Amino acid sequence: MQIPLQVTFRGLPHSDAMEAKIQEKAQKLERYYDKITSCRVMVERTHHKHQKGDLYHVRIDLTVPGKEIVISREHHDNHAYEDAYVAIRDAFQAAARQLEEYARIQRGEVKGRGNQKAALG
Repeated sequence: MQIPLQVTFRGLPHSDAMEAKIQEKAQKLERYYDKITSCRVMVERTHHKHQKGDLYHVRIDLTVPGKEIVISREHHDNHAYEDAYVAIRDAFQAAARQLEEYARIQRGEVKGRGNQKAALG
């Protein structure tokens, strides 16, 4: 990455362990696309008045040449997101899928809809 990783915590205290996990997962994203210019991660604890604990929202903003990829994981009905690490894991898995798709498009491996008709006909 050209710009160092930026991690922000909202509604919860800074956690060195959580930041280290985010750093580890952000570095692994470069396996899918090695031209990431910046990565910003925001972990937010949302306060809901449920019988169970608060839920976590994770947003990842990736900048790559020609595009910004935004991943946002927030599910009010998913109690798995009462664990910040689960929310982080799922957000980075989604980021990896989107980067992988973007890399395929950049390499010309994914045909557009117009090209599919020509290939079929």
